[in-house]
Amino acid sequence: MTHDLGLATAPGGGLTTALPDPPSASHQDGGPDPVPMTPLRPLAPPPGQVSATGPVAPAAAPALSGGADGPDALDPLIRTVLDALARGAARRGGPLPEGTPRELAAEVVRAFTSADGDEALGLLTEVLAHGSADPADPLCAAHLHCPPLAVAVAADLAVSALNPSQDSWDQAPAATTLETLLLQELAALVGYDPVAAAGVLTSGGTESNLMGLMLARDRVLGRAAGRQVELAGVPATGARPRIFASAAAHFSVARSAALLGLGEDAVVSVPVDHELRMLPDSLAAALRGSADRGELPLAIVATAGTTDTGAVDPLGRCAELAAEYGAWLHVDAAYGGGALLSDRLAPLLDGIERADSVSLDWHKLGWQPVAAGVFLARRAETYASLARRAVYLNPQDDEEAGYPSLLGLSLRTTRRADAFKIAVTLRTLGRAGLGTLVDICHELARQGALAVRAEPRLELHAEPVLTAFLFRYVPEGADPAYTDEVNAALRRRLLREGRAVVGRTELPGEGPGRVRLKLTLLNPRTCAQDVARLVRTVVAAGLAEEEGR
Repeated sequence: MTHDLGLATAPGGGLTTALPDPPSASHQDGGPDPVPMTPLRPLAPPPGQVSATGPVAPAAAPALSGGADGPDALDPLIRTVLDALARGAARRGGPLPEGTPRELAAEVVRAFTSADGDEALGLLTEVLAHGSADPADPLCAAHLHCPPLAVAVAADLAVSALNPSQDSWDQAPAATTLETLLLQELAALVGYDPVAAAGVLTSGGTESNLMGLMLARDRVLGRAAGRQVELAGVPATGARPRIFASAAAHFSVARSAALLGLGEDAVVSVPVDHELRMLPDSLAAALRGSADRGELPLAIVATAGTTDTGAVDPLGRCAELAAEYGAWLHVDAAYGGGALLSDRLAPLLDGIERADSVSLDWHKLGWQPVAAGVFLARRAETYASLARRAVYLNPQDDEEAGYPSLLGLSLRTTRRADAFKIAVTLRTLGRAGLGTLVDICHELARQGALAVRAEPRLELHAEPVLTAFLFRYVPEGADPAYTDEVNAALRRRLLREGRAVVGRTELPGEGPGRVRLKLTLLNPRTCAQDVARLVRTVVAAGLAEEEGR
């Protein structure tokens, strides 16, 4: 337990502790008695603090994770965490804890307010483990939320212990080189020339998409306006910039347009087919119409792996149209980029090598702890508008002397060495090993789709492209609005009962009848029988909802 020692500085130097004192009879100005004053008793300064007579040898300061003594300090704490993780998972006993959000929040509040001293680590870790949705459980399959590989988590521990920051070489000597090497390898995986390309680790697809559209703004709009947009800002006059993305593109595209001063209205939504894949003829027509109106086609955002269905836009045709209209091509492969690890699925992304920039997320089909996003640009010179000189981080004379800097590659300053865990994973499993995991999850999705087709009360939306698919429960004789209500309610029932974590989304369009359930299968240790059990669990919840109405 920890206690407030009431430490104060004594007039003669040194530290003192407060002791109670009898209250005075009256205040000198005739008012009420003041708060009792306490005489101060000299107290020896704790080790590691400085007294009036000089420094005191450190001994009892809290342990640090680095240095030669760091591993010994971490060892018992890591054991505490592992034991608490096991207790929490055993208490949870499934994909997530049973209860309502209010009930679960109350447990967290109780633990947070009662945790104290050395017990806090174990207590709060157990509460976190108990109160988590665990993607390692076969019945937790809602989101692009992967169960991390143990080797990646272990590698991440090393980064946490050493705490390198990627904004200057002198904070991360080895990690700076490792990130550079990893990005060259990933550039080659995409099909870029690793020497000519550039990139950076990001927090995920949202940041990567923002970077791609920022470079598009600076290059394409800057060229059209004859000015450095990153310095002078977006012109108030001239051709209206337009960004073309499918109706199933990630919402971060519109958010990025707003952040970049272009406005969300700058985004032109291109129709999609039944699988949510961009229609190339519709894209061509939208670009032609925009140009005819005197607008500036700024960028095409092609999605390689939509969040809901894993659909891959026609990348080759998108590249042709981008070249024809002078637009920047950014490929959001945050999800589908994992297909590049698989010999079987990699052809789905043919044409990605022609993109000006690419987003990849290794915390999806890469089995890394969050965050493990990657942004790549095909030509390093297109990065010019991000270049920054901060004299306390990357002075020019340091760079001239051979000290490299990654500062001008990122939107962030302080930045974790997230490349390390990816590098360790790649060297441990190799592309072939990771590709096998991708193929396993793809096959699980195919088996899940078969299980859905076998259930009379379920309706499959489309065959899986990657590892996700949409479906819905169909109440007998129900209208579209009621069907939407039952599907939304059965998902919440599963959450409340702690039985399963299933996704919920809506198809593009208007009106009722668009709600769909979603399974996203990213656990390579799951088997087809687990997926079939999950599908049956959904059916049972649907029947229970119908009976309760």
